[in-house]
Amino acid sequence: MNFTRWSARFPGTQRRAAARTEHAAAQAKRGEGAVPAARGGRADPGAERSAPADDHPADPTVSGTGTGTGTGTGTGTGTGTGPGTGTTPAQRTGVLTAVPSLDELSAREVLGRLPALVALVHGPEHRVAYVNDAYTAGFGARTPGAPAHEALPELGELGLLPLLDQVQRSGKPRTAKNRTAPGGGSSYTVTCTPVEFPKTGGTAPEAEAHHAGVLIHLADVTDHAEAVERLRASERRQREAAVTLQRSLLPQELEQPDDLRIAATYQPGGTEAAVGGDWYDVITLGAGRTALVIGDVMGRGVRAAAVMGQLRTAVRAYARLDLPPHEVLQLLDGLAAEIDASQIATCVYAVHDPNEGLLAYASAGHLPILVRDEHGTVRRAADPTGPPLGTGGWLHTSGTIALGPGSTAVLYTDGLVERRGEDIDEGVAALERALAGAQGTPTVICDRLMRALGVDADHDDDVAVMVLQQPARSGADAELFHNAALELLGGIEAAPRARAFAQGVLASWRFPVELCDLGVLAASELVANSLQHGTPPMRLRLRRTDRRLIIEVTDGDDHLPRRRRAEPADETGRGISIVATIASSWGSRRTPGGGKAVWCEFALPDR
Repeated sequence: MNFTRWSARFPGTQRRAAARTEHAAAQAKRGEGAVPAARGGRADPGAERSAPADDHPADPTVSGTGTGTGTGTGTGTGTGTGPGTGTTPAQRTGVLTAVPSLDELSAREVLGRLPALVALVHGPEHRVAYVNDAYTAGFGARTPGAPAHEALPELGELGLLPLLDQVQRSGKPRTAKNRTAPGGGSSYTVTCTPVEFPKTGGTAPEAEAHHAGVLIHLADVTDHAEAVERLRASERRQREAAVTLQRSLLPQELEQPDDLRIAATYQPGGTEAAVGGDWYDVITLGAGRTALVIGDVMGRGVRAAAVMGQLRTAVRAYARLDLPPHEVLQLLDGLAAEIDASQIATCVYAVHDPNEGLLAYASAGHLPILVRDEHGTVRRAADPTGPPLGTGGWLHTSGTIALGPGSTAVLYTDGLVERRGEDIDEGVAALERALAGAQGTPTVICDRLMRALGVDADHDDDVAVMVLQQPARSGADAELFHNAALELLGGIEAAPRARAFAQGVLASWRFPVELCDLGVLAASELVANSLQHGTPPMRLRLRRTDRRLIIEVTDGDDHLPRRRRAEPADETGRGISIVATIASSWGSRRTPGGGKAVWCEFALPDR
């Protein structure tokens, strides 16, 4: 049966044929008529299933035999046209949505619907040509033709009138961000764009200028500006808290030994809340010796400051053991790994002994100590230098550098000498040159070094600097510092010789009789203890400063004495207890060459 003949009588067939005819004509108009009808007919195999219920008979114009109604002619399968690929729902239904053309909209309609504030001014005086509804709602109605400084006073309050002049002269747009009106009003980001008005007459250059205008676009960013200000206030509070924590963990007042003059300074880096972990400390060890430490915990923030505080506390505890510098760093290395395995720190620990005129030190990945002698020559403390604290598996060693009268030493962190794009050795060399020419007290030298290396409030890294001087004393001041020593050969005559030596020296130093008697008793007990428990060589050393008398006995045995309670029947064991009772302080330590030193101090009356 020829369905093509009968299909024209089926319900709905005529309507679909008319729609396809219109669609085919539209395709031909766009140049799509050359596409084969069979390809378009097979693009939607579900067309039959999607047909309305009253059109359930197959549409022979979609797929079938015979001659179909469409763009193609002839017989065969697919000669009809159906819904093809690329057609829109509106095309399938024959309904097209109207889209307004931009050419149909006026500039006033576009600008009037913007939520941002828009104003248009023209001429040298920036006379008002137009303000949109949002501008009127924000600042009130404006009179067209009036100069901007009169009709738009808010632009003057925002500081935009000079910007309008710049835009008009240069012919280039300008943007001003976060302009806030006086009195804490709204904040705006303002964009000024040059525009040219159509000429209405005139040939003079003034007419050209008269028709040059500026389009002002004000975007309200008050919420954004307030959020930024809240963020900045929060950052300031966090920074203040971090800096307060950092400074509270540093020594509030440096100890001042008898033989050294010391000053230190700390400068937090930049304006960020993340301060660093730089620290320094001065620890009086006794017998005139002083420990000096400076370090830097890698990283920034409260965590680095907290680790720094723990390390500084540990250094003070280990220093009380009066250990050699390398042993102190060895203990710190293990502790740093226990505190936080992800944190490492550099550190220099040094001990000054005025009797030897030396600075013994050990370094854990830190920058070298610089020493300027009395002649102005600057030297770097040589190796040994081990890896930073917290790395583990390394045996640190100690070194020495001379620090005699008139010498100045500088300990510092990398923030003082490290600069982006420069080798750190160049920074250390610059510090050497600055130290060679820096004169004055340690406090003055600290300030001069900071200025010479360009450290100011905007410096991007934390800086800690410590300066110590061994003064060259003369005149009446030199009379307050004396040393005296006696070699003890052992035997039964050693104790009487030590007592006689101490009596004569203390008398020559013009101490009060009571202090002389106490000093002789302490020297006798320390020598007796060394003779009984120690081994040669033995030495008795007396030292006076402007504040204390120091008595020290050294021998070749490294067994340190301890204070114990002697029983009434014991004939020995009371010497250290007697010394601890009569002296201001006492202590003992192992000496580098093997052996020990036992000492005590007496505070001198105020002058």
